[in-house]
Amino acid sequence: MGRIGAAHGIRGEVRITAYTEDPLAIAGYNPLETDRNGLTVSIARARLAKTVVIATLKGVTDRDAAEKLNGVSLYVARERLDAPEEDEFYHADLIGLEVRLVDGSVLGTIAAVDNFGADDLLDVKLADTGRSVYLPFTSAVVPELHIAAGHVIVLPPPGWLDETPRDPEDIDPQ
Repeated sequence: MGRIGAAHGIRGEVRITAYTEDPLAIAGYNPLETDRNGLTVSIARARLAKTVVIATLKGVTDRDAAEKLNGVSLYVARERLDAPEEDEFYHADLIGLEVRLVDGSVLGTIAAVDNFGADDLLDVKLADTGRSVYLPFTSAVVPELHIAAGHVIVLPPPGWLDETPRDPEDIDPQ
Protein backbone atom coordinates (compact mmCIF):
# COMPACT_ATOMS: atom_id res chain seq x y z
CA MET A 1 0.00 0.00 0.00
CA GLY A 2 2.89 2.35 0.70
CA ARG A 3 6.18 3.05 2.38
CA ILE A 4 6.98 5.40 5.24
CA GLY A 5 9.76 7.85 4.48
CA ALA A 6 11.48 10.55 6.45
CA ALA A 7 10.03 12.39 9.41
CA HIS A 8 8.28 15.68 8.63
CA GLY A 9 8.64 18.40 11.22
CA ILE A 10 9.00 17.97 14.97
CA ARG A 11 5.52 16.73 15.91
CA GLY A 12 5.88 13.15 14.70
CA GLU A 13 4.49 13.45 11.19
CA VAL A 14 5.91 11.18 8.49
CA ARG A 15 6.10 11.23 4.72
CA ILE A 16 4.41 8.26 3.06
CA THR A 17 4.82 7.21 -0.54
CA ALA A 18 1.40 5.73 -1.27
CA TYR A 19 0.91 3.12 -3.99
CA THR A 20 -2.85 3.64 -4.09
CA GLU A 21 -4.43 5.28 -7.15
CA ASP A 22 -5.52 8.20 -4.95
CA PRO A 23 -2.61 8.71 -2.53
CA LEU A 24 -4.88 9.90 0.29
CA ALA A 25 -6.93 6.69 0.04
CA ILE A 26 -4.22 4.90 2.03
CA ALA A 27 -5.66 6.50 5.19
CA GLY A 28 -8.90 4.56 4.66
CA TYR A 29 -7.24 1.17 5.15
CA ASN A 30 -6.48 1.50 8.89
CA PRO A 31 -4.92 -0.34 10.56
CA LEU A 32 -2.03 -1.01 8.20
CA GLU A 33 0.25 -3.97 8.64
CA THR A 34 3.99 -3.45 8.28
CA ASP A 35 7.10 -5.39 7.43
CA ARG A 36 8.19 -5.11 11.07
CA ASN A 37 7.08 -8.06 13.17
CA GLY A 38 4.19 -7.12 15.45
CA LEU A 39 3.96 -3.49 14.28
CA THR A 40 0.74 -2.07 12.86
CA VAL A 41 0.07 1.61 12.26
CA SER A 42 -3.03 3.72 11.90
CA ILE A 43 -3.16 7.04 10.11
CA ALA A 44 -4.94 9.67 12.22
CA ARG A 45 -4.63 12.54 9.72
CA ALA A 46 -3.28 12.83 6.20
CA ARG A 47 -2.73 15.54 3.64
CA LEU A 48 -1.14 15.58 0.22
CA ALA A 49 2.11 17.49 -0.36
CA LYS A 50 3.19 17.23 -3.99
CA THR A 51 3.90 13.52 -4.50
CA VAL A 52 3.82 12.28 -0.90
CA VAL A 53 1.28 12.00 1.87
CA ILE A 54 2.13 13.82 5.09
CA ALA A 55 0.58 11.75 7.86
CA THR A 56 0.10 11.78 11.59
CA LEU A 57 0.22 8.23 12.92
CA LYS A 58 -1.63 7.25 16.08
CA GLY A 59 0.81 7.01 18.97
CA VAL A 60 3.66 8.79 17.16
CA THR A 61 4.04 12.20 18.80
CA ASP A 62 7.61 13.33 18.21
CA ARG A 63 10.29 13.40 15.55
CA ASP A 64 12.39 10.67 17.21
CA ALA A 65 9.52 8.17 17.05
CA ALA A 66 8.76 9.18 13.45
CA GLU A 67 12.40 8.73 12.39
CA LYS A 68 12.37 5.15 13.70
CA LEU A 69 9.66 4.32 11.13
CA ASN A 70 11.65 5.48 8.10
CA GLY A 71 11.66 2.72 5.47
CA VAL A 72 8.77 0.71 6.93
CA SER A 73 6.55 -0.82 4.23
CA LEU A 74 2.78 -0.69 4.69
CA TYR A 75 0.43 -3.53 3.75
CA VAL A 76 -3.19 -4.55 3.99
CA ALA A 77 -4.55 -8.11 3.89
CA ARG A 78 -5.82 -9.09 0.44
CA GLU A 79 -9.32 -9.90 1.72
CA ARG A 80 -9.74 -6.27 2.82
CA LEU A 81 -9.26 -4.98 -0.74
CA ASP A 82 -12.04 -4.48 -3.25
CA ALA A 83 -12.16 -6.94 -6.10
CA PRO A 84 -10.42 -5.45 -9.14
CA GLU A 85 -12.62 -4.35 -11.99
CA GLU A 86 -12.35 -5.80 -15.48
CA ASP A 87 -8.96 -4.95 -17.02
CA GLU A 88 -7.58 -4.07 -13.58
CA PHE A 89 -5.11 -6.21 -11.71
CA TYR A 90 -3.29 -6.22 -8.44
CA HIS A 91 0.46 -6.55 -8.91
CA ALA A 92 0.38 -9.58 -6.60
CA ASP A 93 -1.91 -11.33 -9.12
CA LEU A 94 0.70 -10.96 -11.86
CA ILE A 95 3.86 -11.86 -9.93
CA GLY A 96 4.77 -15.49 -10.50
CA LEU A 97 2.76 -15.90 -13.70
CA GLU A 98 4.42 -17.75 -16.54
CA VAL A 99 5.23 -15.55 -19.54
CA ARG A 100 4.66 -17.17 -22.93
CA LEU A 101 5.33 -15.97 -26.43
CA VAL A 102 2.55 -16.00 -29.02
CA ASP A 103 3.75 -19.39 -30.31
CA GLY A 104 3.22 -20.86 -26.81
CA SER A 105 6.88 -21.21 -25.89
CA VAL A 106 7.81 -20.20 -22.35
CA LEU A 107 9.80 -16.98 -22.12
CA GLY A 108 10.04 -16.82 -18.34
CA THR A 109 8.21 -15.72 -15.20
CA ILE A 110 6.99 -12.34 -13.95
CA ALA A 111 9.29 -11.51 -11.02
CA ALA A 112 7.93 -8.03 -10.24
CA VAL A 113 5.82 -5.18 -11.55
CA ASP A 114 7.66 -1.87 -11.43
CA ASN A 115 6.80 1.69 -12.34
CA PHE A 116 9.54 4.28 -12.58
CA GLY A 117 7.21 7.17 -13.36
CA ALA A 118 5.65 6.35 -16.71
CA ASP A 119 3.83 3.06 -17.20
CA ASP A 120 3.98 -0.29 -15.44
CA LEU A 121 6.79 -2.61 -16.50
CA LEU A 122 6.84 -6.37 -16.09
CA ASP A 123 10.17 -7.61 -14.75
CA VAL A 124 10.47 -10.95 -16.52
CA LYS A 125 13.06 -13.49 -15.39
CA LEU A 126 13.99 -15.34 -18.58
CA ALA A 127 13.74 -19.13 -18.44
CA ASP A 128 16.77 -19.82 -20.61
CA THR A 129 19.35 -17.45 -19.11
CA GLY A 130 17.94 -16.40 -15.74
CA ARG A 131 18.56 -12.74 -16.53
CA SER A 132 15.75 -10.23 -16.22
CA VAL A 133 14.24 -7.95 -18.84
CA TYR A 134 11.54 -5.33 -18.58
CA LEU A 135 8.51 -5.52 -20.84
CA PRO A 136 6.02 -2.64 -21.03
CA PHE A 137 2.72 -3.72 -19.51
CA THR A 138 0.60 -2.52 -22.43
CA SER A 139 -2.06 -4.28 -24.47
CA ALA A 140 0.25 -4.22 -27.52
CA VAL A 141 3.05 -6.08 -25.69
CA VAL A 142 0.82 -8.17 -23.38
CA PRO A 143 -2.23 -8.89 -25.55
CA GLU A 144 -3.56 -11.75 -23.42
CA LEU A 145 -3.83 -12.30 -19.68
CA HIS A 146 -4.90 -15.68 -18.37
CA ILE A 147 -4.52 -15.12 -14.65
CA ALA A 148 -6.66 -18.09 -13.58
CA ALA A 149 -4.64 -20.34 -15.91
CA GLY A 150 -1.37 -18.94 -14.56
CA HIS A 151 0.13 -17.28 -17.64
CA VAL A 152 0.26 -14.26 -19.91
CA ILE A 153 0.96 -14.06 -23.62
CA VAL A 154 3.50 -11.45 -24.72
CA LEU A 155 4.58 -9.98 -28.04
CA PRO A 156 7.89 -8.23 -27.32
CA PRO A 157 8.89 -5.48 -29.76
CA PRO A 158 11.55 -6.59 -32.29
CA GLY A 159 15.02 -6.70 -30.72
CA TRP A 160 13.66 -6.13 -27.21
CA LEU A 161 15.03 -9.38 -25.84
CA ASP A 162 18.44 -9.10 -27.51
CA GLU A 163 21.40 -8.87 -25.15
CA THR A 164 22.58 -5.28 -24.99
CA PRO A 165 26.17 -4.81 -23.82
CA ARG A 166 26.45 -2.61 -20.74
CA ASP A 167 29.82 -1.20 -21.85
CA PRO A 168 30.18 0.35 -25.35
CA GLU A 169 33.62 -1.27 -25.62
CA ASP A 170 31.93 -4.69 -25.56
CA ILE A 171 30.10 -4.01 -28.84
CA ASP A 172 31.43 -6.03 -31.77
CA PRO A 173 32.19 -3.51 -34.58
CA GLN A 174 31.19 -5.98 -37.35
